[in-house]
Amino acid sequence: MSSGDPHALESRLISLGIDRLGLLGRHAETLMAGYARDEVPLEGLSTQALNRLLGARILWRPDEQGGVKLAPKVRELIAEMLADEARRHVNADVAETLELMHSLVQSYREARDAGEYWRQEQQLLRLRQEVDDLNGRFADAIDSLWRRLNSDFGFVSRLGDKIRENERAQKQIVRLLDGLELIKFDELIELVGSDGALRKLLVSGLQQQLTHHYTSLREVQRRLIELMARFRQQQSRSRLVAGMVGFLREHPGFVPGNYARRSEVPELINRAAPIRPAGAVALDHDADARLITELLHCLPRSVSRPEPVTAAGVAEWPEDTRVAARRQALKEDVEGFYLAVVDQDGEGVSALEYLQGSDLDWDEELWLFQVIAEYQALPRSEQRAFRLHRVETEASPFNHLRLIHDVHLRLALPA
Repeated sequence: MSSGDPHALESRLISLGIDRLGLLGRHAETLMAGYARDEVPLEGLSTQALNRLLGARILWRPDEQGGVKLAPKVRELIAEMLADEARRHVNADVAETLELMHSLVQSYREARDAGEYWRQEQQLLRLRQEVDDLNGRFADAIDSLWRRLNSDFGFVSRLGDKIRENERAQKQIVRLLDGLELIKFDELIELVGSDGALRKLLVSGLQQQLTHHYTSLREVQRRLIELMARFRQQQSRSRLVAGMVGFLREHPGFVPGNYARRSEVPELINRAAPIRPAGAVALDHDADARLITELLHCLPRSVSRPEPVTAAGVAEWPEDTRVAARRQALKEDVEGFYLAVVDQDGEGVSALEYLQGSDLDWDEELWLFQVIAEYQALPRSEQRAFRLHRVETEASPFNHLRLIHDVHLRLALPA
């Protein structure tokens, strides 16, 4: 079997990995002692074992005079496995991963075009691993934020520490959001082309995972704001109690007055909201129907009528009032169009022809939009009384956008 055989290379890689993982298992106690301390204790290690650990890059020696320490990657691995929030790093380097994914896609295409199916499968496997690693880094970072919110942030007693922890968590959230924004799906769609396996992996699957990450980050932010607000509320109460305790120390003979018997209650104490009992008509009591009817007839009727809208009057109104008046005028004109359709007794009426024939001063696009909106706002039972037909065309042969040119409305004749 030649040295370039991919199966031989895979077998050598597996055997080397088993050997390195075995080193971790055999010297687990010494490695954990080095994780808890500044340096790795060498009392339980032979010279051969130390050289093997150094060669496997599990341990390293920063300088000749210093001691042996855990490699940074091994320390991060142990922190991840232990969920040690004091040493875990919230990091998701996306740019380098995206560059590697672009390179793997190009290699995948070259192998596919050359008919090298084994290399094609290997490149696709590496792509899956990179996508899984990317999602895993985001998931671990968000999990680290959750754990820190429920430990460091949730149980800090001082306001300064709470604010600093809050700022740190907010900055980490911003970094994660910036990393997520680096993933441009329009570029990925163009990169994968029409290949089904790549589209499923780099577009649909990755998009679903990123949506989950965005949702988790929003929940983290919501939890962060909730904890900060709760802490400020608790702090204000504790300050009030501490102030009262200090006041009582300075005035040991203070006795609270009977504020219920005073005619003028201090504003600080008189904070109770007025009680307004709610009442409602009991429509299910048939015996009270006559009394309810008499009460309704005794209600005063409104004598003020809205003044008609004139051009001079509109000019003097505030901006919001003028907009509301114009919107109401448009709604009334559209209702007049619907009444005209009812009068036609089954004949279709063009919305634009009605607009031009009635000399109404409305923009055609705005008019058609309001006609369609009024139809969609009707209840289902009333919608079935009309038939709405849109006169529309496609924007272009390559675009499925539909352009509405006119709307025809008629009554639905009974069968």
